[in-house]
Amino acid sequence: MTTDIWAWVRDTHRQLAEAGHHRLADAIVELPEHATEGRNEQLDALYPEAVAAARALGLPWVEVYLRHWRMQNLLNKRQQGEAVLPEAVDLLEFAHREDTEGCPQSVCVVQDFAICHARVDGPGYVAERLAVVGETLDRIEPDRACYDCLSREYSDALEDDGRAAEALDHLDSAANRMRAAGQPVSLRFHQARAGTLHLLGRHEEVLELLAAAERAEQTQGRRLDERDQRWGALLRARALAALGRTEESLALLPERAEAERHADLRGTWAETAELLVAAGARENDAELGAVLAGWVGYLDGVGAHRPCVDLLLAAGRLALARGARTVALTLAATGERKLTRLRRTDGVSEQVAALRAAAEALPEPELPVPPGGLTAYLAEVGVPYETGADLLSVALDRYRGEQAGATELAVLLATVLGGLGHARAAADLLWRHLEDDPADRELTGALGEMLIDARDAEGIRRLADRVAVTAPADGHWIRARWAAAEGRWDEALERCQEILALDDEVLNTRRLAAHAATELGDHATAQRMYLELLERAAPADGAAEEEDGHRTVQEPDLWHLITAATANRDWAVVRSTGALLDIEFDEPEGPVDEEWQLVTVRATRTNGATSDLPALRTGPATARILPVLGDDLTLNHGDVVVFAPALLERPPAEDAPEEERQRWRPVFELLTLLDPAGYTTYWIDGGWPGDEPWSALREELHEAGCAVWVYSGDEYRITDPAEGGDTLPGVYAALGVPPTASAAEADALLLRLTGGWAHPLAWPELAKAAGADLARHEETVERYGL
Repeated sequence: MTTDIWAWVRDTHRQLAEAGHHRLADAIVELPEHATEGRNEQLDALYPEAVAAARALGLPWVEVYLRHWRMQNLLNKRQQGEAVLPEAVDLLEFAHREDTEGCPQSVCVVQDFAICHARVDGPGYVAERLAVVGETLDRIEPDRACYDCLSREYSDALEDDGRAAEALDHLDSAANRMRAAGQPVSLRFHQARAGTLHLLGRHEEVLELLAAAERAEQTQGRRLDERDQRWGALLRARALAALGRTEESLALLPERAEAERHADLRGTWAETAELLVAAGARENDAELGAVLAGWVGYLDGVGAHRPCVDLLLAAGRLALARGARTVALTLAATGERKLTRLRRTDGVSEQVAALRAAAEALPEPELPVPPGGLTAYLAEVGVPYETGADLLSVALDRYRGEQAGATELAVLLATVLGGLGHARAAADLLWRHLEDDPADRELTGALGEMLIDARDAEGIRRLADRVAVTAPADGHWIRARWAAAEGRWDEALERCQEILALDDEVLNTRRLAAHAATELGDHATAQRMYLELLERAAPADGAAEEEDGHRTVQEPDLWHLITAATANRDWAVVRSTGALLDIEFDEPEGPVDEEWQLVTVRATRTNGATSDLPALRTGPATARILPVLGDDLTLNHGDVVVFAPALLERPPAEDAPEEERQRWRPVFELLTLLDPAGYTTYWIDGGWPGDEPWSALREELHEAGCAVWVYSGDEYRITDPAEGGDTLPGVYAALGVPPTASAAEADALLLRLTGGWAHPLAWPELAKAAGADLARHEETVERYGL
């Protein structure tokens, strides 16, 4: 049996497909891509069915493979630690049973085991990591792809032990062994070596290495994937920041949103940001602090203890530089708690202690008013969040009034801390006050919100159980919001319905129920909930106080009602609700099918990636898709879809360049297909005939009811079959054939329209569907290198 994992995957995919197990066959191809690109929702949806199918079919090798790639996603893209340690241990044992140890992927499971322990406490588990990875490296040949991965893992362990020079020697020796065995050294191996050079302070060499490695990839015809591009930019940005070349660093540093989407970037991103702040090239503001605190909280929640401490120390240093006393103390407290989860604390415990000492040395602010009046003062004056946190901390510490006043201060301080990214600390504060003031609904509501933000499932269960004893509806509400936060929409809707059975007048419950129903595709229930909301809420006349805003009809309520009614084809409700938003329709009744504006509809491909599709808006919540699409999307030209009302991207600012403002189109998320047009897609490839012949072709096809959409650009070239020829401009396009026309008719039409062109087009799939002779198309494909 081959030790080439991808050869095994190809063989297994073919065997599964031939046996009729198409979903599992597709899963073994798609799951690694979902895992490495961070498409977590798609992976989570695909994995349970796939692994269950592998077990049902008695395919332990496939099970090892699927579990490994899921573990790679959990450990690398999601940076999880102790939360998945039991699974990592179980997978290692499973992968080395008699019936699985021959699987090519079994070796890779050793890497999962080592990475998981590195997430929990890399320095604390150095000995175990070196032992298990070293033993595996000793028994596999350097020509195996996993030798590359495991060599990097061994180097990481050496780095965590403070032995960066030894780690570099190990990487170089491993690279030499791989090259001697004919195994290419991966770009990710070079990126790992760049990280080691960074630890050694050899930043110029980092830049040289990355440039050379990427050139080598491209020379060998390999394109850099999105992950490699992200990491290449980030590693360069860090090296440039360390060299003081801050403008270049800022230009390369990925946007913060990229680090939000890809948790594996965060540690290096934060390190780079701290270097830029120290150089005066980036602002050290509360927003940056809140982002880092949120990332700290995430690592805390998934049991990535060592990365959590490393990141909170960076966040703490920045907080000290801002003079944010309460934030720095909160980070120090988190660090002290995390130290108890580490095996090895030398060096890091001193840093946490230094953080606390420096935070305590920061001056406490003077209260501008007595503690009992601080809440009103802050509401009137308005101060920055970190300043507010410092004032509230002092006031709460000095408070000597009634318990109700202390609760009010605690709730406000917790809200501020939550806004600064410290949800767990905020929840801990509220738990302490709950013991003294258990009946305060504002306190329990705020605590529930903080627990949800902190992803504290056990805390949520405990609070909901406690509250439900005296207020069952409140207990259901806490559970409903938690279910919604986790995307468990069935449970969220069920909890909301239980609340409505207890209290039929609640409003936010209906909003959440409608949202859950929409996520479930139950647009009838969503519409009913919004209609009931309109009956019970006050009209949106602007007279309500801000704190009672949820009791009035909000503009988003009306848009969501329009969306649900559109999906249900209830045009009367669409029109009557549109009138409340001052929408004018061309016709007074019937379906809404007008021509409004060009928009973009964001849809999800079958592989989980998103695609932005040009569309013509035909109503408040409908659009007609314009391009002819391939089978990786469930939509096609002419389909009318319903989209969610919220804009996914902000419009350009008023002072943006006119060209940018003219180019901008609203982007909406696809909700559901309303009216399929029934087009079938076939691909056309060949020589570009010139603008006039192509325009004539488009016009003739349009008159026949067909659609065509060009995907190639000016850079697309094809082989010139003439002797001594070079290349020709080409065209690659999708032809949409309507349900009113046959493939044979479309084939004949294309043949008539293009038969006289100097360079023919090829459409083998259409010809095959039409029952036409394929020889002409096969010859064109071969002659022109299509």
